[in-house]
Amino acid sequence: MTTPLHGLRVLDISTVIAGPNCARYLADFGAEVIKVERPDTGDSLRNMAWKDPRDGVGLWWKLANRNKRTIALDLKSEADKDVFLILVKDAHVVVENFRPGALERLGLGPDRLLQLNPSLVITRVSGFGQTGPYAQRPGFASIAESMSGFAAVNGEADGQPMLPAIALTDELTGLVGAFATMVALHSGVGQVVDTSLLESVFHVMGPVASLYALTGELQPRLGSGLPYTVPRGTYRCSDGSWVGISASSDSVAMRVMGILGVAHDPRFGSFDGRTAHRDEIEARMREYCARRPRAEVIAEFERAEAAIGPVLDMADIARDPHFAAREAITTVGDTPMQNLIARLSATPGELRHEGRALDADGESIRTKGWETLQ
Repeated sequence: MTTPLHGLRVLDISTVIAGPNCARYLADFGAEVIKVERPDTGDSLRNMAWKDPRDGVGLWWKLANRNKRTIALDLKSEADKDVFLILVKDAHVVVENFRPGALERLGLGPDRLLQLNPSLVITRVSGFGQTGPYAQRPGFASIAESMSGFAAVNGEADGQPMLPAIALTDELTGLVGAFATMVALHSGVGQVVDTSLLESVFHVMGPVASLYALTGELQPRLGSGLPYTVPRGTYRCSDGSWVGISASSDSVAMRVMGILGVAHDPRFGSFDGRTAHRDEIEARMREYCARRPRAEVIAEFERAEAAIGPVLDMADIARDPHFAAREAITTVGDTPMQNLIARLSATPGELRHEGRALDADGESIRTKGWETLQ
């Protein structure tokens, strides 16, 4: 079966996580992606965080740059710039995440690239977008999470604002970039896609911007809680393990009230009522779980068709039957990692290889260009 993006040619000159992930999602579904790196250091993602104990290569690198061919080019060198421009002529997409203006200073701005290839889609990933007073600030996910309203609503009510413990915004922006790139390609018009870390995470904040604009109300920090869902959070069971519980609809909430033995209490019969009595309901929920082992709590919730799940860490996930049945973790090359992000029944994606060595395909790309990927 043909992969859905077979024949799509992508030049990835981005670094670290968000930009490379944008190109990775395209590669996972069949796009031919050439990863361009600096000859001296390569992408710093190669050496970031955890290393594969077998070969010393960064695990981030192997994941974010899987399915890509690699070439080392110094875009400040006229000879290497010429190689890049030859590739641009027959490319469909360029993904970059330089600080706004840097590509232009290299003489490779959108005007030149679109003149060379009028149908080209240039996906620009930055911290704050290509315009605006913050455009020239360095782009880091943690800063976007701080400035988007995300950190302000995370953490305990009487504690400090909290950042996520994963590269959440980088991962999210990669998805946004891939989506926006496909929208631009579908338009059939060569153009620039302006994607930012700040706006990507801002968009997942839900209607809180509307809420403030219309009422002046701010969403408070509630730990794992939500203002409109009670109970909602993680709860410790008598055996020391944890469960996640949510009552996000009236019907589910009333089933949970039944489990807690308060279904007939009129105070808890509506969203507003449960919200007004948050402390009492949350205390009952904590006490209920604390008196029972996790298996019993889950079984009781499942009998009532209420929403619950065990809190799993990566060790739990590695032996979980559902993750195994779905093949959510697969082996690419010889490295275990996440499988394709979505399953297509007729034209599935394909995981061909993990991130490759610096300039692994440089000679063949210089000689044959895109033909080397056929």
